[in-house]
Amino acid sequence: MFIAEEGVFDPAEVQNLYDSVGWAGYTSDIDKLCRGLVNSHLVITARDGSGTLLGLARTISDDEFICYVQDIVVNPANHRQGVGRTLVEHLMRRYSHCRFFLLSTDHESSPEGKRNHAFYRSLGFLSYEEKEMAGFGLPWNRPNLRDVTP
Repeated sequence: MFIAEEGVFDPAEVQNLYDSVGWAGYTSDIDKLCRGLVNSHLVITARDGSGTLLGLARTISDDEFICYVQDIVVNPANHRQGVGRTLVEHLMRRYSHCRFFLLSTDHESSPEGKRNHAFYRSLGFLSYEEKEMAGFGLPWNRPNLRDVTP
């Protein structure tokens, strides 16, 4: 397995990876997803010896104080093979100088949540509450304020 930084993305390859985990919210507009990847602070990929994309991780960061891990995506055919762990550990080293290294995932009660929580805990992550922090987000179905004239 090879880990590399990438900045150019094949839409079909990206679509296949994100579709493999059922992230239709991303793949409904593959061009938008590819623009999002290009605009990320860092995108690293895991590939096998033949160049097949096994997984991808991307960050949003100021590279000083905060690193937010936006996506960690591993094709389910490659789960439990160390791909996700290798991607996250690479990011943990890369951003070890940042005060905050954060990510969000599904609630533990969701279908994927229990497995995701166990995975992140195995890497030393704590919930926001355990770190005496709180996280907030706006609902995804809010009005697009760019379409509103002030």
